[in-house]
Amino acid sequence: MNEKDSEIIAQTMRLFMTTGIKSATMDDVSRHLGISKKTLYTHVKDKNDLVEKALMCSCEMQNSEIDLICKKNLNAIDESFEISNYIFRHINTLHPSIVYDLHKYHVSAWEKFKTTKQAKIYDCYSKNMIKGIKEGQYRDDLNIPVVVKIYASRFDVIFDENLFPRDEFRPADLYLELFRYHIRGIASEMGIQYLIKKVKKEKLNS
Repeated sequence: MNEKDSEIIAQTMRLFMTTGIKSATMDDVSRHLGISKKTLYTHVKDKNDLVEKALMCSCEMQNSEIDLICKKNLNAIDESFEISNYIFRHINTLHPSIVYDLHKYHVSAWEKFKTTKQAKIYDCYSKNMIKGIKEGQYRDDLNIPVVVKIYASRFDVIFDENLFPRDEFRPADLYLELFRYHIRGIASEMGIQYLIKKVKKEKLNS
């Protein structure tokens, strides 16, 4: 992908995040980009192609940010907190209709994005658990593949407004409780003591 293609995809991704996907027509996209629709079609085949490229661009950006967190050489619990918090903050900025639009109108793009995202989460949290076991913060009897899949599936639940209406539950509170619930399930005694101190600190700063 050349520089112009990358810029078009990045700008379109920002538009989708704020307006949703279905409501943003190709005319809207071209106006947002300041180019003609004819020019837009020299960079993408159709809206499905544009959506898929925008999703993969988003995925690459998220993966880069997660890699930067992993290079900070944090302990396992702090690293897990920062990664989860980054993912949470990113998803929380999305337009509420995006997931619905993807499920209904862009299934193949959504499946490709989800597969790529899940692979990254699986790899990242698997390494985090191995790290935590070596540090003594996590139990040494963890079934890592099972735990990673359970945590990933729980993470999506906090964005279900049928379960957690935004006027009743603060997203920050939901995130902190999910994180604490997860770590308490996998932590050693040493890790639990560290977690207690961390949660107190985060609540003071929230």
